[in-house]
Amino acid sequence: MIKLLLLLTLLPFSVFASGGDSSQILDLTDHWVGYTALGLFVIAYIFVMVEEFTHFRKSKPVILVAGLIWGLIGWHYAQNGITDVAETAIRHNLLEYSELFLFLLVAMTYIEALRERNIFEALKVWLVNKGFSFRQLFWLTGFLAFFISPIADNLTTALIMGAVVLAVGGSNVRFVSIAFVNIVVAANAGGAFSPFGDITTLMVWQKGIVEFSQFFSLFIPSLINFLVPAAIMHFAIKNETPTSHEGDVAIKRGGLLIALLFILTIATAVSFHSFLHLPPAMGMMTGLSYLMIAGFFIRRNSKKNNPEDQHFDVFNKVAKAEWDTLLFFFGVILSVGGLGFMGYLAMTSEMMYVELGTTNANILVGILSAIVDNIPVMFAVLTMNPDMSLGQWLLVTLTAGVGGSLLSVGSAAGVALMGQSKGLYTFVSHLKWMPVIALGYAASIAAHLWINASLLDVPIG
Repeated sequence: MIKLLLLLTLLPFSVFASGGDSSQILDLTDHWVGYTALGLFVIAYIFVMVEEFTHFRKSKPVILVAGLIWGLIGWHYAQNGITDVAETAIRHNLLEYSELFLFLLVAMTYIEALRERNIFEALKVWLVNKGFSFRQLFWLTGFLAFFISPIADNLTTALIMGAVVLAVGGSNVRFVSIAFVNIVVAANAGGAFSPFGDITTLMVWQKGIVEFSQFFSLFIPSLINFLVPAAIMHFAIKNETPTSHEGDVAIKRGGLLIALLFILTIATAVSFHSFLHLPPAMGMMTGLSYLMIAGFFIRRNSKKNNPEDQHFDVFNKVAKAEWDTLLFFFGVILSVGGLGFMGYLAMTSEMMYVELGTTNANILVGILSAIVDNIPVMFAVLTMNPDMSLGQWLLVTLTAGVGGSLLSVGSAAGVALMGQSKGLYTFVSHLKWMPVIALGYAASIAAHLWINASLLDVPIG
């Protein structure tokens, strides 16, 4: 347990590269300030883990603790007559968070705009009305989750496919439960081979450790991670055809254009990062202007053709972004950043990557991400910045992305579907299939070590 807590105390981005005088950084790992801060963070994260039961939003405790931790740091440094080192460190954390915040805010705004234009609803109705059997629907929603999540992120994808499953088989508890497990595994696996599929892959890409095209080396291991458990769960579903039908839904004016602009925005972000060597967030913000301009013409043309579109406002889409998630990232980055600044970084790095070995440590990262959350765990690895080859960085990207599928609470997709299913998909129903999911986890790791063996000796950069 102590080792796990130490892992949770790692800095998401290296404060030691922030430009401060490292000789003035105080080691507080054996000081009451460090112990107090560590205890506060653990308490806050317990609240995060039980959010499903308490309905106490996860951003509240971590933001409070972030302020308390840096308050303790600032007070202790002031007592020792050091006034600028802590300030430099926290400003560096804020800069790193702002890049992640802006990137995610644009992506979430586009998703909300597509949702409002009925893109996702139209897809759901089309699937429902096609008359697929339960087994066909099981595979179709799984493959769609796998291939949509690299673009739309695993959380949004899981919710869309979950709505399809509920609309078709809501009365078949067994089918819904198994299909939801399959969707969680598929969405997490699909998100692992794309910088846009998961927060962890996004962080690795933004740090410049793995290039955009190099993520696709994880395609086959990710596909295996999805196919192995799906092939076994397939036999647990009766080959029956449900009777369900929904009225047609028309995509609103500009919906397909916004979808194209979203793809163009992703291309812009990739180009800014790969060719211009600028932060991807700048490319995403440029892409937000595409949506704002499109919104202007949608409103202007609506006066003659469709009066209801007069209310299309990009800022309303911004307001509907997942603000609790965005603020949660702030709390985690600043809280964990403060704890890492206190000196727990080197201790955990020694334990993970020296004593266990690189491959074992990276496999452990995936297992921990199912228990805790892959975001702080990946922050930890990025902060430790162990001397690893490209193949090992891809391995930890894979394990952090798909490891959360082992438990229903191990990923945002799983947590969201538990809420959406209204008791049809639970922690226990997911737990029943954990051995099968673990088999897929092991198979994906083996596939990566075999298929990408040549990358295990390739240095990054």
